[in-house]
Amino acid sequence: MADRPRGKGGPEEGTPEYQWLYGSGKGSGSPSPAEPTRPVSRPSRPDETRMMPTTPRPSGARAEPRRASAPAAPPRQPPSPPRPAPAGSGRSRGRFRPRLRLGLLRWVFLLWLVFLVAVPFWAWGKVDKVDADPGGERPAEQPGTTYLMVGSDSRGDLTEEQRKDLGTGGDVGQRTDTIMVLHTGSGPNVLMSIPRDSIVPIPGKGTSKINAAYAWGGPKLLVETIEQNTGIRIDHYVEVGFGGFVDMVDAVGGVEICPKQDMKDPQAKLDIAKGCQEADGRTALGYARSRKTYTQLGDIDRARAQREVVSAVGSTAASPWTVVNPVRYYRLAMATAKSFTVSEGTSPLAFARFGWAMTRVDGDKGLTCGIPIRDTAVNWDAERSKQFFTHLIEDDTESIPKDLCTPSGLPR
Repeated sequence: MADRPRGKGGPEEGTPEYQWLYGSGKGSGSPSPAEPTRPVSRPSRPDETRMMPTTPRPSGARAEPRRASAPAAPPRQPPSPPRPAPAGSGRSRGRFRPRLRLGLLRWVFLLWLVFLVAVPFWAWGKVDKVDADPGGERPAEQPGTTYLMVGSDSRGDLTEEQRKDLGTGGDVGQRTDTIMVLHTGSGPNVLMSIPRDSIVPIPGKGTSKINAAYAWGGPKLLVETIEQNTGIRIDHYVEVGFGGFVDMVDAVGGVEICPKQDMKDPQAKLDIAKGCQEADGRTALGYARSRKTYTQLGDIDRARAQREVVSAVGSTAASPWTVVNPVRYYRLAMATAKSFTVSEGTSPLAFARFGWAMTRVDGDKGLTCGIPIRDTAVNWDAERSKQFFTHLIEDDTESIPKDLCTPSGLPR
């Protein structure tokens, strides 16, 4: 057997270590029985794997099968910062929609205000103007504002078909079918009717029916006649024709009238029963101008019906529905522009005040009166009428006694 190699640092032959490792005899592959084995002390190394001592299992305990160990959980990553929502995401749209709706409502409201202001000013440009200043010596300026409102019976603004439909007859010239004085100031508004058949002095023409003043000299002579007979200064002149009256009533959707008796007048195209009812423009015109059906007081009752219709138009026009409904608002503005003729110098603001005052001449808001008269021939009562005129001149409508403001003008 070849000599056993000696590594560098190996045990020397013949030494106990050598004999223990290789045997005492040559060629022998096992240690001598006479020489028991003993452990070789070696220095421990830090990277050497050690066996842990086992704990003895109690007797009788069954060995449990080994379970496969659960895979180790991956290490937790720190939470990433939230990313901004992309354009068009649900959250972004949720915030965007209320803003869009609010912005849209603001634009609608702004356009609505522009519409409410622009339409009357546009209509005002279509209103006819007339010189109604009589000149010469006139009553001094007075507190409050007084309007002279005239309903002309001219048929010039009506077609032949309209004249037949409304029963107005042919074009018979310029006459006043209605004369009213509206005073507005610190107290209740007062709407006073002047019967067209009133007998009064007309400057330069002698004594005649008051409506003749309009036929002879138009608005100027009519204003002068009223001022000289009443002492009331007329600040603004407002005239409305047959066709315009009908258009205004229809523009507000009709008005309520309350005839006290059945009324049938073929010439006025009128056939209605007594009692309160809705009337369109044609019916309201016939109710206001019919002469044959007012048999008791004649022109006095007719003037009362005219005040009733005029105040009803004003009250209906001032309802919130007129402003809410753009079609009705536009139609009323255009009908007003077509219907009215005003005096030169009357501003849009003054005309707007006239319209507002007309809505406040009934019930607790104002007074509607016939000019004080002494008989059914419509002769003015000199004493009572003078007292009544003084209240208007001094803008003292709050203290007008009831016996001066009656529907017929006759004393109670």
